[in-house]
Amino acid sequence: MTNVEIHPLTPDRWRDIETLFNTSAVTRGCWCMWFRLPTADFRANEGERNREAMRRIVDESDVPPGLLAYVDGEAAGWCAVAPREEYSRVLRSNTVKPIDDQPAWSIVCFFVASKARGRGVSKRLLQAAVELAANHGAKMVEAYPIDPAAGRVTPDEAYYGVASAFAAAGFKEVARRHPKRPIMRLTIG
Repeated sequence: MTNVEIHPLTPDRWRDIETLFNTSAVTRGCWCMWFRLPTADFRANEGERNREAMRRIVDESDVPPGLLAYVDGEAAGWCAVAPREEYSRVLRSNTVKPIDDQPAWSIVCFFVASKARGRGVSKRLLQAAVELAANHGAKMVEAYPIDPAAGRVTPDEAYYGVASAFAAAGFKEVARRHPKRPIMRLTIG
């Protein structure tokens, strides 16, 4: 595994996420707001307005909205993790909506720059996301990864993370409303 450093996205690291997200047309439009906004709002804000919305979250939140991975001192990866109620799309989704009322944090998105893929960045981000949630009082972390064993995975689906990586980290499948999208949980402590 490559030497990977993980840091919470705080205001002093804003330039790093800008640099990372500007490497991809998808992240440059999304700014990890897809799970936070209704579809119409997301599409109306795509690009600069989504960037501004994420910047406000970073500047105003007591808890970082995710983690940055650094390889050789450069931002190379991202993982979004927050209390589930911050992700309105998760709450409304027929596929991944909560299966019960137990409070949980959700891991909803990964992005790893192409030059850093295959170097253990996602694995380290996943470990750090669980630690961040635990350090902020979470007793349970949920994820909604893609399961390649259940069918072909398109590049557009990779940002969910892969079910086998979550299983290797101790997450257990607790529901599956779509063949390729398990709901997985890890109880902390």
